[in-house]
Amino acid sequence: MDRGNRGITIRGNSAQIAFTYQGVRCRETLPIPPTKTAQKELALKLQSIKYEIKIGTFDYLKHFPFSKKAKELRKTRPDRYTIGEGLKSWLQRNQSRFQTSTLQDYNSAIYHHLIPAFGEITIAELTANMIKEWLNNLPRSNKRKSNVLTPLRQMYDEMYHDEIIDKNPLERVKNLPTQSREPKPFTQEEVTKILNELTGQEKNLIQFAFWSGLRTSELIALRWQDVDLEQNRIFVKTACVRGQLKETKTKSGKREVTLQPQAREALLNQQTYTEKLNDTVFHDPRTNNSWKDDQPIRKNVWTPALKKAGIEYRNPYQTRHTFASTLLSRGENPLWVAQQMGHKDWGQIIKIYGQWIPPSR
Repeated sequence: MDRGNRGITIRGNSAQIAFTYQGVRCRETLPIPPTKTAQKELALKLQSIKYEIKIGTFDYLKHFPFSKKAKELRKTRPDRYTIGEGLKSWLQRNQSRFQTSTLQDYNSAIYHHLIPAFGEITIAELTANMIKEWLNNLPRSNKRKSNVLTPLRQMYDEMYHDEIIDKNPLERVKNLPTQSREPKPFTQEEVTKILNELTGQEKNLIQFAFWSGLRTSELIALRWQDVDLEQNRIFVKTACVRGQLKETKTKSGKREVTLQPQAREALLNQQTYTEKLNDTVFHDPRTNNSWKDDQPIRKNVWTPALKKAGIEYRNPYQTRHTFASTLLSRGENPLWVAQQMGHKDWGQIIKIYGQWIPPSR
């Protein structure tokens, strides 16, 4: 029941005080002993709150740090809201927009890198120099460093556009330069040596990789229903990233690829193993299941084959470079090669593989 002080309601061992802040009627419950002294102190507290609101110094968080409204107001206080809280809230709000693989990357960046480094710092405290110093000491590639910063960039950008902060320190932190994947294609002699060290499904997989130009994620997602041997073609529609099937990254990535004779041969040899399963074309012979990602291929198939063949290690992506350089060297139209590779235009082909394009006659 109300004990006479306007804005204060006593209920047993607690009291509710009410006041208007920023045009909103606010009510907060506090535990107090049932004594007149406690009630007088509460009346003084309410009087102090109203005075602070009047002169513009009221700090909701200071008076009621555990209230739901205070927690909501923290988000508008960059001097109180921590980067850790902000990143968790940003990820929760936006997670439905992301592909599974992207969400996994952001979770890793936030919980393994950003929160350990900046989680306890308030939004307002972060400076461009702090980020640069941290990046300088982070033992990761420049590309990975840029990827790690992405959730932090997006969170600060969102807060800036919502006018919660009036400056964004990330605007003064440029992404670090990355080295492009310099093509180091294999010679046909090296290709033969590598394939000679492989048998069965493993040989079929690598032979097809060399002669189709598909990315590893596209190779392991290729299904028999997307293979058209009668018309000598395949349809690249999906990619498998970390065990998750998804559509190709770009519109141009969804494409029709003409089968080179060696790629066709690999598919014909693979039919014995998996065609009747009506599933993905290439399976891991150790598990008799589809490949989940490129790691077991790299570890169990690719690296041992190169070692046995006595060939210097290059990553599996070089099979794609080998495909492109081989077609271009024999005079195929760069625009057609670009389409086979899933590039948006042939400018990328010229940029990456220009040295393999014969001069026009």
